[in-house]
Amino acid sequence: MTNDPSDSFVRVRGACEHNLRNVDVDLPRDAMVAFTGVSGSGKSSLAFGTLYAEAQRRYFESVAPYARRLLQQAGAPHVREITGLPPAVALQQRRGTPGSRSTVGTLTTLSNLLRMLYSRAGTHPPGAPRLAAEAFSPNTPAGACPRCHGLGVVHDVAEDLLVPDPSLSIRDGAIAAWPGAWQGANLRSIVSGLGIDVDRPWRRLGKKDRDWLLYTDEQPSVLIEPEPGRVDHGYHGKFWSARAHVMHVLADSRSERMRERAMRFVRGVPCPECQGSGLRPEALAVTFAGRTVAEVNALPLAGVVKLLRPVAGLPGTGTTTGSVPPAERTEAAIRICADVVARLEVLLGLGLGYLSLGRRSTTLSPGEAQRLRIATQLRSGLFGVVYVLDEPSAGLHPADAEPLLDVLDRLKAAGNSLFVVEHDMDVVRRADWVVDVGPGAGEGGGRVLYSGPVAGLERVTESATARHLFGRAEACVRRPRKPSGRLRLAGVSRHNLRDVSVEVPLDVLTAVTGVSGSGKSTLVTQVLAEVVRAHLGLAPDDLDEPESEVEVRDASGLDAFDRLVRVDQRPIGRTPRSNLATYTGMFDAVRKLYAATDEALSRGYQAGRFSFNVPEGRCETCQGEGFVAVELLFLPGTYAPCPACDGARYDAETLEVTYRGKNIADVLAMSVDEATPFLAGVPAASRSLETLREVGLGYLRLGQPATELSGGEAQRIKLATELQRARRGHALYLLDEPTAGLHPADVALLLRQLHRLVDAGNTVVLVEHDLDTIATADWIIDLGPGGGDAGGRVVATGTPSKVARSRRSATAPYLASRLSRS
Repeated sequence: MTNDPSDSFVRVRGACEHNLRNVDVDLPRDAMVAFTGVSGSGKSSLAFGTLYAEAQRRYFESVAPYARRLLQQAGAPHVREITGLPPAVALQQRRGTPGSRSTVGTLTTLSNLLRMLYSRAGTHPPGAPRLAAEAFSPNTPAGACPRCHGLGVVHDVAEDLLVPDPSLSIRDGAIAAWPGAWQGANLRSIVSGLGIDVDRPWRRLGKKDRDWLLYTDEQPSVLIEPEPGRVDHGYHGKFWSARAHVMHVLADSRSERMRERAMRFVRGVPCPECQGSGLRPEALAVTFAGRTVAEVNALPLAGVVKLLRPVAGLPGTGTTTGSVPPAERTEAAIRICADVVARLEVLLGLGLGYLSLGRRSTTLSPGEAQRLRIATQLRSGLFGVVYVLDEPSAGLHPADAEPLLDVLDRLKAAGNSLFVVEHDMDVVRRADWVVDVGPGAGEGGGRVLYSGPVAGLERVTESATARHLFGRAEACVRRPRKPSGRLRLAGVSRHNLRDVSVEVPLDVLTAVTGVSGSGKSTLVTQVLAEVVRAHLGLAPDDLDEPESEVEVRDASGLDAFDRLVRVDQRPIGRTPRSNLATYTGMFDAVRKLYAATDEALSRGYQAGRFSFNVPEGRCETCQGEGFVAVELLFLPGTYAPCPACDGARYDAETLEVTYRGKNIADVLAMSVDEATPFLAGVPAASRSLETLREVGLGYLRLGQPATELSGGEAQRIKLATELQRARRGHALYLLDEPTAGLHPADVALLLRQLHRLVDAGNTVVLVEHDLDTIATADWIIDLGPGGGDAGGRVVATGTPSKVARSRRSATAPYLASRLSRS
């Protein structure tokens, strides 16, 4: 092929990335091209792993070799040739960055403009020097609060953690944070010597004594008299308050076990010096339009527009220019405010007006983060580039998806091409061209079944996408179940939930719906999870992300549950050593199987020999990783198979042990589908494999590293792990958007498993936007009517048919349309 400037197509020849099978495909430029197919079919390998990776590689070749070292570079894709490929920008589904300093303001770069506004046009206190823009950032030495170092949060003890049971006396262990054994007895003797009754229940001690015991920095020395059988001579004991002891352990102890124990008594609280803003007092003394930069960061984006629009001289509702001092209505202020308002109005158009600039990016859903990136690109004004998008509609309510599609149309109208990996059939119908990859996943996929206008896909009989796109797929229709009781929460307050009362039916599948930001995840994954967890006496999930307290005035029906299972999209492991086989527990059975072979028994090999995480049987060259890092001076660093074990992870002696002609490394290289018949005689492994297949993960390799799995795959692995456990009792399953990133054919598989859980006597509550899933629920709780401050209320409850008739619900018209198609 040759590069013909008049050719309006991107032409790919010989793409072999991941599971792609020597793919040849032509894609039109200046159009919206949808890449479809079941999960794991090879869509992303073609769109991101091949097209975007090649565009990025070509760009890096134009950069000076020395500068390439500073860039995060991807390796060259496995493709013979690509012509007609413009520069590309990737907008991928990623969870919020792990950094605790990343916010909506830093993601959109609006924080930079806000800092300039306060520096150039803010009202400084009389006599105070004008501060530079850096002074208004908590991420710089000039602006960071010295107490919390700009984080806005300090970790400190709390009485309810230090004293979990106030009915106990000090002698009985009321102060749980104090050490045990002799040290604890020593502190009790000291307290008794100070005249405090160690046998009185904690709640009956005076508040002054309680606060002193927990928080004082004083360390009085008390003479402890000899006690028969305990000490044979007197000594002077030094007092430590509970807080002083915990902070001493965290600061000085080298024992990981002691530090972990101390962290149980600590939680994140807003910094008392900066009130959680992360800024120095000098920056908080500067105002613009009567507000500090911290107050503007805390406003919803819609409120920021209302505040700054009059300053920019733009028409619309809001404050009048009379409320802005003349000294602040400078040329710099007008220009900066006009730019900020223009950028924010794009975000408002995408339904993100409920977010604030100070909202941490770690709390954003993937859909929210991607919409922020799309809005930033829309303002960039690029022309003639390819935008490669990863499921832009994932995690969006249908009402939020419509303005997003309008933005994509604007990007295309500006002279750009859109290559969109998508599962939402409504989005696919809006495309100009569709590339369907399949027909199955993993080894069963990797072929282009169809490439052309959308209507032509209907004739492709082996396409799973075609069946759902053109209404040939069998709909899942079931009668709503009758609940056996109710879990009632009254007076719930957290984030935008304000004094909400809600009833969750038992022994049914409940879908919690509503537009983005309406409070669904807050209600299910935070409030409901924490109330049930506290009732069951379970430890909190996290201590690293500070949260406001859950307020619940009254709760009933909690005794129905004896177990809580929260299935989310967080990774199943953070290193390549964690994989599908180890997480599900089946690898233990596989290792025992190999240890029981005649060859292993004759050599004296135990099951540990077949683990790649211990020195006994792993390859020592790569430490069981299977690969070694290769650092290149002016080129991107890369990984290569270990030269000693050729990627097998084990030493040669361990690989000599076989079962049915396969060694342990061969088993890890098998897909779930391949391993199912191979391990059919191993009940513990066979049960795991069958369950993984039932949730649509037959294409994954047993040894596939956790770092290579998507959030949707991780969630289904967790669900499969739960399904394989034959447990009795009544469990509450909480799921946050389990269908996000799934093809409709995979959604049908997942729904079957969720209904299995309910049929087994459990209660399932899920946050969901997918209409097919919502339509099969037994009960719906719809929140809204809007997002942020406009949401947080229950607007409709009942069966799907009842909610579909609601006039207050934003979900109702879309649900009614879906039910009418059934």
